[in-house]
Amino acid sequence: MTAIDTSEQKRRRDRASARPRLTHPLVREGSELRRATWDEAIERAATGLQRVVAEHGPQAFGLFSCSKATNEVNYAAQRFARSVVGSNNIDSCNRT
Repeated sequence: MTAIDTSEQKRRRDRASARPRLTHPLVREGSELRRATWDEAIERAATGLQRVVAEHGPQAFGLFSCSKATNEVNYAAQRFARSVVGSNNIDSCNRT
């Protein structure tokens, strides 16, 4: 903690300690969530995205990126959506 503790620093600390955080990925088996490895969770996410794009085309995919993210993060998100998925459906909400 710094000598001058701003209200923003206090809000961030409060949010970080307000509730338990996930420390491992969860995947859905039927109606239940179960613990999974990172490799399994990423594979399931990739398979799901591929299935949606194959069945409905790339325009069925959309992505929201955070306006508070860095320009580099927003750039990576739009490159992923456009180059990997083939969709222009991306919004970074920069107007807020």
